[in-house]
Amino acid sequence: MNDQPDRRPQKQGKSGNGKPGKPHRRPKKDPVRFLAFEALRAVDERDAYANLVLPPLLRKAREKEGPEKFDARDAALATELVYGTLRRQGTYDAIVAACIDRPLREVDPPVLDVLNMGVHQLLGTRIPTHAAVSASVELARVVLGDGRAKFVNAVLRKVAADDLDGWLAKVAPPYEDDAEDHLAVVHSHPRWVVSALWDALGGGRAGIEDLLEADNERPEVTLVARPGRTTADELLDQVGEDSALPGRWSPYAVRLSEGGEPGSIEAVREGRAGVQDEGSQLVAVALANAPLEGRDERWLDGCAGPGGKAAMLAGLAAGRGAALLAAEKQPHRARLVAQALRGNPGPYEVIAADGTRPPWQPGTFDRVLMDVPCTGLGALRRRPEARWRRRPEDLDGFAPLQRGLLRTALESVRVGGVVGYATCSPHLAETRAVVDDVLKHHEGAELIDARPLIPGVPALGEGPDVQLWPHLHGTDAMYLALIRRTA
Repeated sequence: MNDQPDRRPQKQGKSGNGKPGKPHRRPKKDPVRFLAFEALRAVDERDAYANLVLPPLLRKAREKEGPEKFDARDAALATELVYGTLRRQGTYDAIVAACIDRPLREVDPPVLDVLNMGVHQLLGTRIPTHAAVSASVELARVVLGDGRAKFVNAVLRKVAADDLDGWLAKVAPPYEDDAEDHLAVVHSHPRWVVSALWDALGGGRAGIEDLLEADNERPEVTLVARPGRTTADELLDQVGEDSALPGRWSPYAVRLSEGGEPGSIEAVREGRAGVQDEGSQLVAVALANAPLEGRDERWLDGCAGPGGKAAMLAGLAAGRGAALLAAEKQPHRARLVAQALRGNPGPYEVIAADGTRPPWQPGTFDRVLMDVPCTGLGALRRRPEARWRRRPEDLDGFAPLQRGLLRTALESVRVGGVVGYATCSPHLAETRAVVDDVLKHHEGAELIDARPLIPGVPALGEGPDVQLWPHLHGTDAMYLALIRRTA
């Protein structure tokens, strides 16, 4: 889709002999690729997340009139260009580096964004070669200027000389020589992330390749029917069988078909349903179903933002006559929690509070969830840019906070109550290492087997904790340990 042609008289250029040359042609702005470029620049320049930047850009494009107004196909192409480029950035960087005569770090980031988006069109989509090259060069003329557009043209013509498999054979080291570096280039993950995921997963080559490939696939949009406010059957009826399927594992889940728009669903607009990964739903359900001795009246979500698990817990608690306290340190995230819980049928309270310095008394709660801040390596399908931002040293920054929050949870629950420690990361330094370290120094607490509380889900590991995986379960890589306070 392009702008209307420029009908003004065009200036005549001059050839080398001073005679009139070809007319100077103004570059045509392709709204779809321009929007995708804008999103990629926001991700790079502002450390924005594509899933937060792209929707308002698309919404604005749909509202325009004239040739820049987006239809569904335009939105789908822009989305594919942004997410595909981000997911495969490591692979495309290696290919571009093989096609230039300078270090990749010397290529300006906006130029690299145009190049990688062009490489994705050539190697990762069905867009014809000539169209992918010409559209990328035209975009370069619009956003970079004629000089750098020539550089883009030269590089992409080199890339177009081979397909993806051919390029991977050239730029990835053989698996036998360096397995982790081979996987890093082929599956577009930083080497340290490959190593960490492999350690957490265990096993041989097939499993880690399946996991890395799953990280590069577009995840399904999954809805949650919030307990006490609607049911999965009601949600399915509202969405329609042609547009949705039941969840695989969670009794509250509904999976939208490709292209489904959550915002168009009445239950979502009213807050009776929301968008929530099935792994996240299973964590909340498992904590709610853990057996207790004695009372079951007060529940705590100690890291409640942005509110998905809190909304589930509030509904489940209300069904038993219990009340939920949802605490979130950041005030703006606490407001998101309050919005998610609005309309809950039972008693609840939302507060802005630091979970490591709690305003409540020890031993107050019967059930406590601590879904702690982490590297987010379990949600790389949804936030592909996170893999390029995170560094191994980030683990050291999260470690004290994760341990502090788990200690608070154990102090906040009564004797006989249950704590759920959860992360959206499978990294062993954020999962078992935290739990083992805290329990080693905390008398009167024991792990309980979480696997029976997630019935019907295969391949949950040796227990007693649970690790979910994108390639095995179709969920984010959520981790859950359930701990009972015994003294």
